Amino acid sequence: MKTNGTIAFTLAALLAATVAFAHHAPGSLGTVRITQPVMAGGTMLQPGTYEIRDTGEHPTPLPGQSAEATTSVEFVKNGSVVARDGAQLMDASNQPAGTSGGSTRLRVDRLKGDEFLRISTTRNGERYLIYLPLMPH
Repeated sequence: MKTNGTIAFTLAALLAATVAFAHHAPGSLGTVRITQPVMAGGTMLQPGTYEIRDTGEHPTPLPGQSAEATTSVEFVKNGSVVARDGAQLMDASNQPAGTSGGSTRLRVDRLKGDEFLRISTTRNGERYLIYLPLMPH
């Protein structure tokens, strides 16, 4: 009987993992031009054009967050991954038409106080928000 319980637990864990990782398929979110040095996952990115990819992986959530509150993204330059960071995910399916959160192209905004760069886009009903600290130039 213990073997059946172990098998059932293992199957339940595999199904839960499949659901958690099936929601965000890896893929390109587009390209973005960064005009000032920023930090991404502990790596300084120099000004330039980068492809941003969703890896489909979800970092360990903070207490109180859902398993899919964040996703890992990669910054790619000349075909090579140069940095990895996290993106916050928000439900965008109920946003009013015409709001800035509905764009599928990558949007870059300098946040108030010029301390962060925010990169945002919407894909498959979810809004991606990536916050990168600006480096002094």
